[in-house]
Amino acid sequence: MRGWLRDTAGGLPATYWYLWAGLLINRVGGFAVLFLSLYLTAQRGAGAAVAGLVVGTYGIGGVIGTLAGGVLTDRWGRRRTLVWSHLAGAAALVSLALVSHLAVIAALCALLGLFQSMPAPAFVAAIIDLVPAERRSRAFNLQFWAFNLGTAGASLLAGLLAEWSYVALFLVDGTTTLIAAVVIALKVPETLPVSSPRKIRPRGLRTVLSDRIFLVFAGLTLLQALLYTQIGTIVPLAMRADGLSAGAYGSVVALSGTLIVLGQLFVPRLIDRHRKDRVLAFAQAVMAAGFAVLFVADRLPAYVAAAVIWTVGSMLAAPPNAEINSELAPPVLRGRYQAVFYLTFPAAAFLAPTLGGAGLQYLGTAHWLVVAAVGFGAATLHLAAGPSRERHVAEIRDETAAGGPVVSGRIR
Repeated sequence: MRGWLRDTAGGLPATYWYLWAGLLINRVGGFAVLFLSLYLTAQRGAGAAVAGLVVGTYGIGGVIGTLAGGVLTDRWGRRRTLVWSHLAGAAALVSLALVSHLAVIAALCALLGLFQSMPAPAFVAAIIDLVPAERRSRAFNLQFWAFNLGTAGASLLAGLLAEWSYVALFLVDGTTTLIAAVVIALKVPETLPVSSPRKIRPRGLRTVLSDRIFLVFAGLTLLQALLYTQIGTIVPLAMRADGLSAGAYGSVVALSGTLIVLGQLFVPRLIDRHRKDRVLAFAQAVMAAGFAVLFVADRLPAYVAAAVIWTVGSMLAAPPNAEINSELAPPVLRGRYQAVFYLTFPAAAFLAPTLGGAGLQYLGTAHWLVVAAVGFGAATLHLAAGPSRERHVAEIRDETAAGGPVVSGRIR
């Protein structure tokens, strides 16, 4: 067991572990948003429609914060972006605990979405800066594991705190956010490269948006996110239509989280010797197969089986997806690349319920065949895009090592 742990975590710098700890602490305390709609209806007298609009401002802030976080990560630095966004997020959470006017709560929700989404590009950029290329698969695998472990812990704590005090949700969340900021401020140095190839000045987001190879990869990640977002948006509707309770859906989600926490650390040994495009294609196909099972599912055991299959697919996809994302970003633009990449997730959060709700209503269980087809299509596209993507990554790596201009990496 010790040898396995050493193989899984070995070779990662100490600073990475402080970043990892900051992420875990933040996720364990990140439960206020989970109960925000209940807080608004139970404590502030908002109707369901108003509560939905207020919670929606969080997503709007998240889109803006993701882009702002990417730009600040490259211009201001990884450490400063992480510290100040966490501090601002803690202040927004404490403010939410103290105010009662719905308009003010909506404004604070938008700010909270902005501040809580800003750290994502900086976290990933700092990991890329710190961890050698041959160790990044393990680093991102552990990051994904910490994220899910923290989310599971947050769900348990949120339920307990909500029964005691909704205000406590915001205050405890703010406290853990502040602790994460202190850990990063004290233990994480700035990792932003002091120079770039030929000291090229970044040109906003135009460079990222002209990188076709990266945009194709981001598009395929969006398709993956569309599949995974079905779990939290359309699957519960399908289970309710089959006469299953909310508790049954909770057990399916809990099983998925448990599988990730118990099994994610073993993934690198399974995939490290294989080409990343093939791993991603296989993972997408497995996820698609899991959703295809829902075409015939009408009882809890079938939903459990489907959850096991799609969870295995998501576990296999996480490390190579993050690793490819890191490789496609030229050093001088890592923050901006991460920002555009992470926009795929709020986009999926909007598209999945919008399209999925209509699909379930008008197609019935055939909706899941459409979802599966999207997954299998993404798997095929990963295989087609893989060779050119690998050549592009090698070119960026060679030119960066030589200190020359990354022209084909779209830096001009």
